[in-house]
Amino acid sequence: MKSKLEVEHLCYSYHTLEGETKALSDISFDVRDGEFYAIVGPSGCGKSTLLSLLCGLIEPEEGKIRIDGVERRDSHAAIGYMLQRDHLFEWRTIFNNVTLGLEIQKRLDEKAKEELRAMLKTYGLSQFQESKPAQLSGGMRQRAALIRTLALKPDILLLDEPFSALDYQTRLEVCDDISTIIRTQKKTALLITHDLSEAISVADRILILSSRPARVKHVLEIHFDKEYDRPLSRRNAPEFSAYFNELWKELKTHD
Repeated sequence: MKSKLEVEHLCYSYHTLEGETKALSDISFDVRDGEFYAIVGPSGCGKSTLLSLLCGLIEPEEGKIRIDGVERRDSHAAIGYMLQRDHLFEWRTIFNNVTLGLEIQKRLDEKAKEELRAMLKTYGLSQFQESKPAQLSGGMRQRAALIRTLALKPDILLLDEPFSALDYQTRLEVCDDISTIIRTQKKTALLITHDLSEAISVADRILILSSRPARVKHVLEIHFDKEYDRPLSRRNAPEFSAYFNELWKELKTHD
């Protein structure tokens, strides 16, 4: 399978009056087309910095980022970014929230509206499209936020701990729902998470980063039988604990 995203020898440091803080050191990896890729590492190691580099919010000091073989700065690929909070506007209806990106890009025509209504129906939000965000549960709000992101038809989807603000039970359910939606849409996705079980339950591969400055320690391949095709079912698979132990060992091994 061809690479959708290639990262080569990426380095980045933060500069302040107090001096330089190196965040990323010689990061290299690739993400295959349609792959669900998870990134884990110690708190503060630079995971969110990496996503900011991938989407172009900041520029690398060294290294290359390519999308479909084209350097990111020259690429026309669309990148969707889903954050920890849903950032829905409380004064807009759910339908008007999911249309927001298309409105801004002046692409909201009748065909796009029909596609969004179909997505809201498919993902269980049709009866809430005229409701305000405050009337929805946290999980439903995150589904709306995902639909808003998918409406822009991103080539790559970046997920920065999108379930971390939810209570544990809701987090499991929403992770299962949203991960299944992303796979159904055949999107290339990168997920940052501190939850090792979550990473194993959704990912095809897991990139393990060291403490700051982050370096690539290992890339763990994840394989489950077809009967364990959803995140919640993966947690019941016999291989799950072995993957967890391997991931934990890699994270705890000193460089």
